[in-house]
Amino acid sequence: MKASWMKRQQYLGYLFIGPNMIGVILFFIIPAVYSFYLMFTDYKFMSPNTKFTGMANIQRMLGDDIFYTAIKNTLLFLLSVPVSIGLAFIVAVILNRSVYLKKLLRALYFMPYITSGVAVAFVWMLLFQPNNGPINGILRSIGINNPPGWLSTMDSSMYAIDIIWVWFMLGYNMIIYLAALQEVSAELLEAAKIDGARTWQTVRSILWPLVSPTTFLLLITGLIMTIKQFGIIQAITQGGPGNSTTVLSLFIYQNAFRYYEMGYASAVSWALFLIIMIFTVIQWLGQKRWVHY
Repeated sequence: MKASWMKRQQYLGYLFIGPNMIGVILFFIIPAVYSFYLMFTDYKFMSPNTKFTGMANIQRMLGDDIFYTAIKNTLLFLLSVPVSIGLAFIVAVILNRSVYLKKLLRALYFMPYITSGVAVAFVWMLLFQPNNGPINGILRSIGINNPPGWLSTMDSSMYAIDIIWVWFMLGYNMIIYLAALQEVSAELLEAAKIDGARTWQTVRSILWPLVSPTTFLLLITGLIMTIKQFGIIQAITQGGPGNSTTVLSLFIYQNAFRYYEMGYASAVSWALFLIIMIFTVIQWLGQKRWVHY
């Protein structure tokens, strides 16, 4: 009787996960396998003639200067992840205390994450306008006569994108940290206070180690989310000026849907997959040194 009940529970579980598994198979696994096949062809969108080209797309990718520029820009883009996580932790620690209008501030910090990417792009394009933008206006008012060109110059455009992404991800990271901080034992914090620990000592020696699993989660998901992001960059700069903001995800999009070179785009997408795997494995192996469960 018990075995029969367990079997019915198993069938019920399969019934619940079935729709999700079908979606994963149809929209993730099958396209991934198909893109692996396309990587070895010269397939172009809507072209009836497709030939097997072997390693030609990979050789082209390894000899493409724009591909290496995209890798460099992607690495610069990834610098925004630890910066956003560090700032989010500081903000979360502050808002976890008795702060005036605490709930309103939490909502305001989180609002950019749920705002349309196009709206975010439009606002920041106005803020970073080199001649009449408010950011450069403030810099000039404090004595900086030649402020950066931000999105309009090759030297500063990728750093401007980093600033936008830090701002965009800050609210999400802060909310996750707030949830983790609220699970910290009040007795532990009280004991530290009785022992004479200062605020910064409590944050460094108690709060930061206790939320390290949350930091690990945000680091992994943040790196993956950032390395795949192209929407905001496409809306703001389209990869310019002069490919200075072309990241790998945008490079894939351009080759697939602007030039319709699906075979070459598939090769670059698998290179992006390998980079994501490398970062994930490094973080997974390194967590034993700094994550405290």
